[in-house]
Amino acid sequence: MPKTKKIPLRKCTGCGEIKPKKELIRVIRTPEDMVEIDRTGKKNGRGAYLCDNIACFLKAKKSHAIERSLEITFSEELYEALEKEMTAND
Repeated sequence: MPKTKKIPLRKCTGCGEIKPKKELIRVIRTPEDMVEIDRTGKKNGRGAYLCDNIACFLKAKKSHAIERSLEITFSEELYEALEKEMTAND
């Protein structure tokens, strides 16, 4: 009997839904305290996951969930840059 492959699950910081890791976008804080979007899911750093839609991003922004997950304070310019990068890939 073949074994079924385990699918890693992660929780969206915006809506709170648990989804397969490949369906979510990873936002990371690098060791140099820079914040960036990691679409590969393999970059080094502390990560938070978001659904690939702008509604979850705005919900996480409003509740400061990404800031708590990454343990860093965001500036408004950083939120605008992340929002621009998320919408550019749609």
